[in-house]
Amino acid sequence: MLFCDVVGFTPLSEARDPEAVRELLSRYFEVARTIIGRYGGVVEKFIGDAVMAVWGTPVATDSDAERAVRAALDLVSAVSELGAEAQTPELAARAGVVTGEVAVSLGAVGEGMVAGDAVNTAARVQAAAEPGQVLADEATHHLVASAIAFADAGSHRLKGKAEPRRLWRATRVLSAVGGVQRVDGLEAPLTGRDAELRTIKELFHATAERRIPRLVLISGPAGVGKSRLSWEFEKYADGLAREVWWHRGRCLSYGEGVAFWALAEVVRQRLGIAEEDLAEAATAKLAAGLDRFVPDPGERAFIGPRLARLLGISFVGVSFGGPGGAALAREDLFAGWRLFFERLAAVQPVVLLIEDAQYADSGLLDFLDHLIDWSRDLPVYLLVFARPELGEIRPRFGTGRNRSTLTLDPLDAGSMDQLVEALVPGMPPDARAKITGLAQGIPLFAVETVRALIDRDIVRPVEGVYRPCRGHRRAGRAGQPPCVAGRAAGRPGSAGAAACCRRGRAGQHVPARGAGRGVRTGRSQRPFRPS
Repeated sequence: MLFCDVVGFTPLSEARDPEAVRELLSRYFEVARTIIGRYGGVVEKFIGDAVMAVWGTPVATDSDAERAVRAALDLVSAVSELGAEAQTPELAARAGVVTGEVAVSLGAVGEGMVAGDAVNTAARVQAAAEPGQVLADEATHHLVASAIAFADAGSHRLKGKAEPRRLWRATRVLSAVGGVQRVDGLEAPLTGRDAELRTIKELFHATAERRIPRLVLISGPAGVGKSRLSWEFEKYADGLAREVWWHRGRCLSYGEGVAFWALAEVVRQRLGIAEEDLAEAATAKLAAGLDRFVPDPGERAFIGPRLARLLGISFVGVSFGGPGGAALAREDLFAGWRLFFERLAAVQPVVLLIEDAQYADSGLLDFLDHLIDWSRDLPVYLLVFARPELGEIRPRFGTGRNRSTLTLDPLDAGSMDQLVEALVPGMPPDARAKITGLAQGIPLFAVETVRALIDRDIVRPVEGVYRPCRGHRRAGRAGQPPCVAGRAAGRPGSAGAAACCRRGRAGQHVPARGAGRGVRTGRSQRPFRPS
């Protein structure tokens, strides 16, 4: 059960024009219904300026409690944004989430659908929260702590309850649903990028609901937070009730025959083809995937050879290159690849996330444009992350019909202070100022500097939180760690930077040099580059 209430709405309504109050309340109701619905909940009723929603009816799932907490966090944040837009910064919400048994009236819609102690308890838990907070009971905390970060809110005496109840304050989403891909260790809350993340989310929902393909280019220098934004969006999309076909590919800065590596990586992911699979296994998985995702036999016959060419394998007796080999024009290949993604999008929204697009071959960029320009009435959402160098290579990429560009600038001083304080609460101001000064608004630099302090035992974990310890005053004299200095001295991917510590959002490493030139088949394959 979720119970959310707007704090201070009564005095606010008394001081404003009734029409303005009605419009604001209507927008709040619309936002609440949208957010709750996206997470698979059902609005049970509105009570004045409060909303009550329920998950697990008529069918319960293992992720109901987690989705309720995710919805509560988003709803509290949305009310704050609504207040800012309406020039009423004092507008805030608080929410309570409780897990328990309720009586459900089958067939009922809206008010009166559920009844039981959990309904009343959710309202009491909400009342114990401060404005802007989400509190959960122990049962909810136990179910979702692997995916949601909580802070102990202590014991509270709730109205109508004989014994105090221990409550937990939800702070942020840590992972995909159920704790999948959780990052344990040094990871601060997303700082200074709320507006950009909100834009990415809303453009995705516009694509899914209106079935209009869209390309979003996110541009910014190394370490500014592109990978973190992609991770936050991935966690968000995974928590939605509606399933999404999710794909991720990375452009390589080295190697031969890797022009379409990122796209091939995307297709391998969808078909379940591992890089080390032999040719026969890869071909079998391609055939099985086409049977699953492409119902029409004629379309399978068209798509198959074109995907096989992308992956560097054979397909049903069709070979490529050499005397008598099949020749496919680039436009013909593009049509086959596009049709594959269109058939996926006909079932559910497709997200393609392309990283390090500053290294992309012009042919890959051409295909991404082709996919957006030629797909019709289908939810295809293409996120492209790149450094500013892409603008020098392809000046107008990311502009035009159904395209948007977000530019990530270095964070302001206030956001950097918040970031370092979140990483190491209680760090002395002079040390924090030194770190933020070295970082120059680049979050990754600040994170890696703190990581270097951890390696030197200047910062240590204490009860799950990193704290400055003995010798903490030396933190103010810390210089850039080698990996940061390497990034600052040269673009990652250069000879100097390649040897540096290159951590991604979850400790991921880039492929080894020379790897990733296509599906490893156990035999020589001609590098793939369409004409």
